[in-house]
Amino acid sequence: MRLVVIASVALLALPALGEDAGVIELPPVVVPLPPAADVPNASSPTQRDPSAATTVIETKSRVAEAKDASELVAASPGAVIQDQGGAGQRKTLSLRGASPNSVLVLLDGVPMNAPGNAVDLSRLPVAMLERVEVMRGSGSRYGPGAMGGVVNLVTKAPDGTRAFAEVSQGSFWTTTASLGGSTQVLGGEGLAVLHGLRSDGDFSYRWDDKPALEGNAWPTAVRSNNRALLGGGLLRWRRMVGSSRVDVLGEGLTEARGLVGPVQNPTADASQVTGRGTLSARVTTTFENGGELQVLGYGRIDSTALKGSAFGGDTAQLETSAGAEAVYSVRAFSRHRFTGLLSGGGDFLREPTNRNPAWGRVSAMVGDEVSLFDGRLMLDGTARLDVAGPFVVVSPKASATLFLPAGFELRATGGQAARPPGFQELYVMQGTLLPNPDWKAERGLQADVSAAWRHEKATAQVTGFYGLYENLIAYEYYPPVLAKPYNFAAAQSAGVEVEGAFAPAAWLEAQASYTFMTTQNLKDDPRYYLKSLPYRPRHRVTGRLVGGVEWLKARAEVLVQSEQFTNRTESVSLPARAFVNVGIASSPWKNPRVTVAFDVKNVLDVQSQDLDGYPLPPRAAFLSVAIAWDAGRNEPSAVASAAVKE
Repeated sequence: MRLVVIASVALLALPALGEDAGVIELPPVVVPLPPAADVPNASSPTQRDPSAATTVIETKSRVAEAKDASELVAASPGAVIQDQGGAGQRKTLSLRGASPNSVLVLLDGVPMNAPGNAVDLSRLPVAMLERVEVMRGSGSRYGPGAMGGVVNLVTKAPDGTRAFAEVSQGSFWTTTASLGGSTQVLGGEGLAVLHGLRSDGDFSYRWDDKPALEGNAWPTAVRSNNRALLGGGLLRWRRMVGSSRVDVLGEGLTEARGLVGPVQNPTADASQVTGRGTLSARVTTTFENGGELQVLGYGRIDSTALKGSAFGGDTAQLETSAGAEAVYSVRAFSRHRFTGLLSGGGDFLREPTNRNPAWGRVSAMVGDEVSLFDGRLMLDGTARLDVAGPFVVVSPKASATLFLPAGFELRATGGQAARPPGFQELYVMQGTLLPNPDWKAERGLQADVSAAWRHEKATAQVTGFYGLYENLIAYEYYPPVLAKPYNFAAAQSAGVEVEGAFAPAAWLEAQASYTFMTTQNLKDDPRYYLKSLPYRPRHRVTGRLVGGVEWLKARAEVLVQSEQFTNRTESVSLPARAFVNVGIASSPWKNPRVTVAFDVKNVLDVQSQDLDGYPLPPRAAFLSVAIAWDAGRNEPSAVASAAVKE
């Protein structure tokens, strides 16, 4: 801890060394694909924390694939999707052993969750996204709520006049659709996207009703009350005003879904109705001295209603959040880039017990990025202070990146992150997840070391990581009781992430990742000492292979995940799983571009289980059609003439 603080302070005061040379921006180590040509906002991991282990996944190569945001994120190493059902059912993300409640999810840099809340990635369709940035490890530069990492969902940009639509129909009477377009409006450029999903969701499966008897016939059962209905939209508008760019974003949805419940005690009449709305405005101003100021203001509202006998009748809650953030960065003394951040806001909750908690948030951060030896060595240090209600968090972080010949890079980072429990974790039942008012704030010291190699046709990266946690928050499950969160007094996680991509020709590309992670409970009841933490699989492998000519391509994907325990005693576990998905897509026309795709998920018909022990969907097939028409850039345009990109 002391070394991290000293390193951060030393970097802030480091004088210019060596011969004069301009500051060289630190490019992110990105696997499998480099970021798009646009410039990210100040909240993007590729800008706020460029030395972190970050994977960027582009969506332009995923047109007409039957996927949501959770399936894109699942391709990143260190990521574990905690799935509670089929299409439209809750899917949350764990990064490097941190709970989903400790992963910060951003939409164009705007927080989608208050500290302590897990974001349901199933609500976000690929149709409205340009790319996904997954930063793993200490999110200390983002404050409370990002202890495990950060996911930034970058929406499509309002760029020129274009229109697009996509519809998919598949198994379990599942339909998804989206429609959108962009054009000039109100002196700038605007984008609108509408999307929806409907799924009956019910399917049959075989189960062992007499596990004590070997060779007994397995009867067939039905996973029922698995329906989902969702509708939402996105609006974006931007324009140049003098030397400033104004970007306004509005996003919202409403959904209803059945809640199946634990497999031993299903809840046939339980359901959940939720709504969400987010509005934000960002102003980016550049100055003659090379400095840049980004000011962000946002508001968010989330409502949840639970219905059914499992909850003792109907219950409802309403959570609101608002905040503002200002980030200023400037190059100075030839080799330095100084950054300062100030932010503030508040979180408010109305819930059935009428506690109606509320607290304010204030944050400040300073940092210095230093370029040495003609840009071959980059040093970066920050120190951040956060006050969230009664909790005070100090989060320092330091990193070093060495650029070697032939495209090789070496990186090392270390920092501290922490977060208080959120309102919902403390007071509110969330579906099958119980609250725990006795929770304490969690804290973690994290470090990683990476070696990367980047070439025009191939990239590779190996990262070793370690985390030591105090009062780590995790859920555990003892059926048929609902899942309940606990503080682990001390715990650790360590592992290795390997990822790479290879594109030797225009007709072939391959991507793969492997994650090994071990976790241990270090200070607890002797029954739990040195045992694995719940919901942390030790091995995970992903792969994607795409081949074919431009108008006809085939693809195959694999996701292998080892056994994971669901409680501290290692007495209950979810079995290992191996999913294989295949698909084929044809795009016979370019403009309008029409793509017809056929996907088969879980082609081997593997029967796996969700967090409540219920089987996940068996083999499923989907037929998708996507149409995109592009009239090109609007000329003339204030936005176009300024050559402004995202």
